[in-house]
Amino acid sequence: MTRVPVHPDTTGAPGRHGALARCRAWLLEGLSEQTARHPGPHRTPRPEQKGHTWWRVMCLTGVDYFSTLGYQPGIAALAAGTLSPLATLVLIALTLFGALPVYRRVAHESPHGEGSIAMLERLLSWWSGKILVLVLLGFAATDFMITITLSSADAAAHVLENPFAPHWIEGANTWITLVLIGLLGAVFLKGFKEAIGIAVPLVAAYLTLNVVVLAACAYQILSRPVRISDWTHAMTAAHSSPLAMVGVALLVFPKLALGMSGFETGVAVMPQIKGAPTDTWENPAGRIRGARKLLTTAALIMSCLLLLSSLATTILIPQEDFKSGGPANGRALAYLAHRYLGEIFGTVYDLSTITILWFAGASAMAGLLNLVPRYLPRYGMAPEWTRAVRPLVLVFLVAAVLITLWFHASVDAQSGAYATGVLVLMLSAAFASTVAVHRRHHVGATIGFGLITAVFLYTLVLNVIERPDGIKIASIFIVAIMLTSFGSRVRRAFELRATDVVFDEAALRIIDAAAQHGPLQLIANEPDEHSEREYRAKEQEQRVHTRLPKGADVIFLEVFVRDSSDFSAEITVHGDEKHGARRLRADGPTVPNTIAAVLLALRDRTGMPPHVYFSWTEGNPVGYLIRFLVFGTGESAPVTREVLRRAEPDQERRPWVHVG
Repeated sequence: MTRVPVHPDTTGAPGRHGALARCRAWLLEGLSEQTARHPGPHRTPRPEQKGHTWWRVMCLTGVDYFSTLGYQPGIAALAAGTLSPLATLVLIALTLFGALPVYRRVAHESPHGEGSIAMLERLLSWWSGKILVLVLLGFAATDFMITITLSSADAAAHVLENPFAPHWIEGANTWITLVLIGLLGAVFLKGFKEAIGIAVPLVAAYLTLNVVVLAACAYQILSRPVRISDWTHAMTAAHSSPLAMVGVALLVFPKLALGMSGFETGVAVMPQIKGAPTDTWENPAGRIRGARKLLTTAALIMSCLLLLSSLATTILIPQEDFKSGGPANGRALAYLAHRYLGEIFGTVYDLSTITILWFAGASAMAGLLNLVPRYLPRYGMAPEWTRAVRPLVLVFLVAAVLITLWFHASVDAQSGAYATGVLVLMLSAAFASTVAVHRRHHVGATIGFGLITAVFLYTLVLNVIERPDGIKIASIFIVAIMLTSFGSRVRRAFELRATDVVFDEAALRIIDAAAQHGPLQLIANEPDEHSEREYRAKEQEQRVHTRLPKGADVIFLEVFVRDSSDFSAEITVHGDEKHGARRLRADGPTVPNTIAAVLLALRDRTGMPPHVYFSWTEGNPVGYLIRFLVFGTGESAPVTREVLRRAEPDQERRPWVHVG
């Protein structure tokens, strides 16, 4: 097999002189890199890098997962009141017996960081798979974008409530949030370096400070047991029976789903985990074991902290303090740190919380920078510049600013949208895991994952009913992604859309033999027309109606459309001879773009622009255009000519297209 690279034309780019050109070059720096090698926490290590131990990578995913302690206890208290610990127990059960098994399966099925979206993409073919991915990308964008804005908003709340904060910033939640988002964008525009070295001490310090705060709260509770009695009395007074309490807890726990936000990040960072020496790309067993240890350890740590923090905040903080404008709103544990450990320790805790919340936004930004280039450019549903980091950072910054202004930097107002994004991704992961084990005929696992899927579906439905703003935000992201994606696909329809053209030995023999007599003469032929009579009639038709040279040897060029929903692909060309007709048979996503790519590859091999001959097709040109966009077929001659015109601006080197 001989591979011929195909390079799209770039001569149509804007002028490269002056400040504008330098700005453009700076924005598009790294455009030629692979999508999974973007800077940031989730990038794939270079081959010379060996990765990191699983517990260090756990700190990287922990900046997203553990940072929810900054606002989760307050949200739980607002949602469930005195039943917050009971609702948190339900959440912990779902975490340990639902989300954890699901993502351990996801780690096994997609060990290179693709996550549950890639698992579902493999389940469906053609356009249905692409549309499903776009919908899931909308929810993923909701999850990651709200992570950025909600975490920054909660960090701003910690700044404002600190007793040492200057009085002139009072009421400046929105502006502080926007400044933090701007700093986040500035870091990524400059170039985000390796994050694990920062994440490890940051997470270690934050968890240590939380343990100290919870220990102080436990001392306060145990030293005055009447507080426990007051809490239990308040629960029993508000609810008629223990069964009623459990029922209410089951109804309200979906609002606490933010406490499971780190699992998708956990599988996204898998490429960073150091595997075993025997690991291969096809079977990275050591990396999978490390990822499972990461997920399990993080889930156990977070479950303990969630339960203890829920008990401490519910028993020690009056319910009215959790409400909007209250001193514990969005910062329940910080409130307790200041109250029981003093303003100095409380300020240290605030600084640690602000930093990890801000860094959680960095983790979410890096997730977006890896997620979008992984799919949309490959589908042709985003311009090539979306493979570069800096333009995407600017797009996400604008979205984060708009979301912050819309929600007025309120943590409570954004929690519904955040939970919706998290739950949809978990539902998709559970469903994908169910299908994966079903295909392996594991009956018990299929039933188990099916039940988990049902629980996540129930949780999602309740959350959407209770907080419809979440699905509204996600719908905006989905519609925006759909419109821009299909608009980009239509705009890029006439690009060359081939990465390489690969000829087998038989094809090369046919090409080289024909090239000895001058430029190649090719007849575009339907691949289902393969009888001797059809080949002879096709050749005779072209000799009569076009300028095909008399006596010239012709080669039939036939294209098989594999998946018209694909955008760019490697094109494989096989050569053979049937009924005396020499044939080049290519596989590609569309007919005209594949023909154009093969023609350019033939020109590069022979040194002469080839000639290709088409027959006009009777029919409505609009209908044929739609067929081309959706099915990859249609009126091939004019589209092939347009693809060649855009790919090769030099008319002397451009292959010839004849139609008769």
